[in-house]
Amino acid sequence: IVGEPMSILLAQKRKQGNDTVTLTHSRTQNLPEITRQADIIVAALGIPEFLKADMVKDGVIVIDVGITRVDDATRKRGYRLVGDVAFDEVSVKSSFITPVPGGVGPMTIAMLLKNTLLACQSRD
Repeated sequence: IVGEPMSILLAQKRKQGNDTVTLTHSRTQNLPEITRQADIIVAALGIPEFLKADMVKDGVIVIDVGITRVDDATRKRGYRLVGDVAFDEVSVKSSFITPVPGGVGPMTIAMLLKNTLLACQSRD
């Protein structure tokens, strides 16, 4: 849902784009070697806290799209929400990182509402 469409948008020859994109998955061979070269990482694997600090370079920008409910007996609800990135350890190395929850989700809703409004306005 995220990886291929995002890679197509980023690779388009436009003012906001024309990027070199490497599309990977959780079983890509030499994945840490690949991710350590990335300036921007969009993590959308569906595997809680998959991306660790040793997999990224200093100053990386990390967009964490994943959200998973993980059992946690120390929490009142009995669980906590985590992303695909080990936030506490990766945030120390990154120049920007989206939190989970509260990062990509609110932006998704905002863009959905914006696009709904634009679609409605274009009907007139």
